[in-house]
This record gives sequence, structure tokens and C-alpha cells, in this order.
Amino acid sequence: MMRMGVDLGGTKIEIVALAEDGTEIFRKRIPTPKNYPGTIEAIVSLVADAESATKQTGSVGVGIPGVVSPFTGLVKNSNSTWINGHPLDKDLSEVLHREVRVANDANCFAVSEAVDGAAAGKRLVFGGIIGTGCGAGISINGTVHAGGNGIAGEWGHNPLPWMTPDEFNSTTCFCGNRDCIETFISGTGFIRDFRAAGGDATSGIQISEMMQQGDPLATAAFKRFIDRLARSLAHVINMMDPDIIVLGGGVSNIDAIYTELPSLLPKYVVGRECETQVVKNQFGASSGVRGAAWLWGKDEK
Repeated sequence: MMRMGVDLGGTKIEIVALAEDGTEIFRKRIPTPKNYPGTIEAIVSLVADAESATKQTGSVGVGIPGVVSPFTGLVKNSNSTWINGHPLDKDLSEVLHREVRVANDANCFAVSEAVDGAAAGKRLVFGGIIGTGCGAGISINGTVHAGGNGIAGEWGHNPLPWMTPDEFNSTTCFCGNRDCIETFISGTGFIRDFRAAGGDATSGIQISEMMQQGDPLATAAFKRFIDRLARSLAHVINMMDPDIIVLGGGVSNIDAIYTELPSLLPKYVVGRECETQVVKNQFGASSGVRGAAWLWGKDEK
């Protein structure tokens, strides 16, 4: 069975076709139309291109920067705003004459890494994405756990745990709340904190490179960052105790994260013991589109 995954982003739509064993057999990317009818047409054309090139038909899964409401069946919370308020899965299913599954792109990331990535073989996977923002997906037995409200994994919009006096009430978030995890440990938050202390950088990777070169401001900023990340992940471990945590997004490429976290997590995890693996993703920017394909599981035909 061929599985096709579509990653619907704000600037591009990408499709990948996977063979039964997960081998990539087709990939194509096109610009994203900024309207709903054009988006539907673009996805349909990509599916047709994949099936024409491979001379196979297959299942279709779509990852989106938002969720399909379990109550209304309509897309919500997408920064590709033109798909909000539409039944994307139903409309695509009707045009493509097959069931199409749609899931949040962070959940697709978690599924991709759980099926054949850095968390392959693990039952309960927490996939945290730390980039411009901060989100997460949850996979159980290689399938999406979306939750009753469709928002499972919205880790970044809880308050930073165990805030210090200087952290409390110090940031605002686009979601309307203050002191969200996202505002501290996203790449944007990391840079904000560094600049507030007098540093100058344009990315978390740059700050980490400056730290390696001995820059004292960068070293202090990373120390604050890694402690905040440890607190935030300990909160996840205390609540759901995943078998493994996989990190994605640009900030996940800071290698020092994986050497420093193991000694910090037990400080915040209940019982002061923690052996939870925190690892870098295997498929990088391809995790989302591959995970969309794996919305149709290995046992489904």
C-alpha cells in the first residue's frame, strides 16, 4: 500500500509518497495558494502527480498548522487562516473519492518519529517542537492522540513551571495569556532573553555557538534556557511519563541540550529520579510530511 502525506504550510504545500516499508518514492513541493478553493485544488493536483509518477493509488493524510474541531468538524487555530472554518477533511475526501485524514502538524511529527524515526518502537511518544514557537504532538502506539478537545500536546501554552520572581508576569503570548512556556523556550524566547541581558544574536544556534566560544552572556543565557526547558519537560514527565521525548524545530539542533538535560530533569521530576530519554528527531523538516502519510497505520490496508 502506498501512503501519501501532505504538509500544508503557509508558504508551501509538500507531498511525499511512501512505499509499504516507509521508503520515499515520490516528493514534490509547490507554493501555497492563499485561498481555500485554491488550496483544495493544489492538494488534489499533488495527489494526482504522485499517483501518476508511481503508477499506484494510495491513502492520503494531511498535516495542518491547526486542528479539526471534534465538535464542529471545521478547521480552527490555523495560521493559514483561509482554511479556518472549513471541513477540510470532508472536502478533500469528496474530491479524492476516498477518506482523507487530517491532523495537526505537531501530531504528524510525533507519529513520524514514533513509527520509523528516533522513537521507533516506543509506545508513548511526546514530540516537542521548539522553533519560532513551541508546540508538541503525542503518539500512542504509532497513532495520533488528539484528545477530546483536539488540543492534546498544546504544551507551549501552559505557564512556565516553578517560575522565579523575575520570571513571573514578565512575558506576554499571542494566545492572550502571560508567561507561557513558548515565550521562554522557543527560539524567539531564547533570543529575547539573550537580548534583554545585553547580547546580540538572531538565532538560538548562534547563541549556542557563542557559548562554545566562551561568551559569558551566551553562557548565562543558555544556562537559563536549559533550566527552563528542564522545568517544562519535567512538567510533561510528571503528567504523562512518556517512554521517550523527541525534539524538533530549529532549537532542537543545539547539541548541548542533550548533554545537559539528563542531569537537570531529576531536580524537577517527582521522586527526583528520571531516566526519560530526550533525543533529537531523525527526519528533521521531513517529519511532518512523513507523519501525515503515517496517519494511515502499518496495519491498515
